[in-house]
Amino acid sequence: MSLAPLIDEHLPRAIDVRHRLHQIPEVRYEEFQTCAAIRAELDRLGIKYIDGVEGAPTATIAWLGDPSRGCIALRADIDGLPICEATGLPYASTHPGRMHACGHDGHSANLLGVTAMLKSLESKLPLCVKLIWQPAEEGGAGAAKLVEAGVLDGRIGPKVQAIFGLHGWPGLKVGLVSTKPGPLLAATDNFTIRFRGQGTHAAYPHLGRDPIAAMANAIVNLQQVVSRDVDPTDPAVVTVGIVNGGTAINVIPDLAEFSGTARSLNTAMRKKLREAMQRRCAGIAAAHGCELNFIWEDGYPPTTNDAAMAEYVSRIARQTLGEKNFIPTSRPSMGGEDFSYYLEKIPGCFFFVGVEPADVNGYPSLHSDKYDFTDAALGVAMRMFGEIVMNWGR
Repeated sequence: MSLAPLIDEHLPRAIDVRHRLHQIPEVRYEEFQTCAAIRAELDRLGIKYIDGVEGAPTATIAWLGDPSRGCIALRADIDGLPICEATGLPYASTHPGRMHACGHDGHSANLLGVTAMLKSLESKLPLCVKLIWQPAEEGGAGAAKLVEAGVLDGRIGPKVQAIFGLHGWPGLKVGLVSTKPGPLLAATDNFTIRFRGQGTHAAYPHLGRDPIAAMANAIVNLQQVVSRDVDPTDPAVVTVGIVNGGTAINVIPDLAEFSGTARSLNTAMRKKLREAMQRRCAGIAAAHGCELNFIWEDGYPPTTNDAAMAEYVSRIARQTLGEKNFIPTSRPSMGGEDFSYYLEKIPGCFFFVGVEPADVNGYPSLHSDKYDFTDAALGVAMRMFGEIVMNWGR
């Protein structure tokens, strides 16, 4: 059966919902207005739901169809970012310093539109569909909280055998879909490196031990981790984003520190980056007579698609949108996603949906203060999720 009439019917409402969600962005685990709006839509549709789980009160989980036929899940993330919006849109953020700069308003509205379609088809669904509106993707590991609470294993609703998620992607034109088997997005580990020296007057540096000099050497030296410690065919990134040290121009401080992120695509590389960085910083600290405090925080794992599920999504995209509208992802992105926690537990696929309008050359990047999901992409996203469900088992 064609889903086109149902998309035409429910798309205007999905667009309206997106605009309303775009106006009320909230950061991780604070999405109370957002989840209230999502739940109001589910109430309107007459769909029962779980309103929050332990550690994630703003999560919303529902399901449709017959669980005896098996169950797959569709996931949307709901949180915004601490960014001041500069789009100038009529539906721009009304929350100062908060913005849907990653398009989660589009993801959430899309899943609501899909839910409305599936509700009207409930008697024809080939299996049960679990619908997950997840908080705190942006640094809060909301997916891990839901996995821990039992959203996949049958403690909360039916047990899930496969899961699918999508992300609006500025590098793709509206109408295009892209994914790949294996690693799609990177691990997002973070680090803070502190050098403790001995403060002194800046005019007499020989009387102290300068942690700023050590820090500066370390920042430059760590750029060689990727160029010299890592196989050049194996992707890795080390980026310093925060630098702190000193309070006066004529004083050498006791302490200096910097923080950043390390990106990689597999467990072995995560270990290699950590070990190489710590070894280099320890040598630099010793050379400068400073003490080292090396802090490593494990971030999200790599987002690694199951090969069979990635092939299924690519097949659905080709037969639904046309061969030319599916673009195989040529190489992973070094961005990260907490959808990875679901994929560590069950097979699934995360894929990209184009949001760049056809008549635009270049589009604001994710996390830009000018980013917007693009209404025209909602119909494509709804079609993909709908077809993934309706073609299951064929």
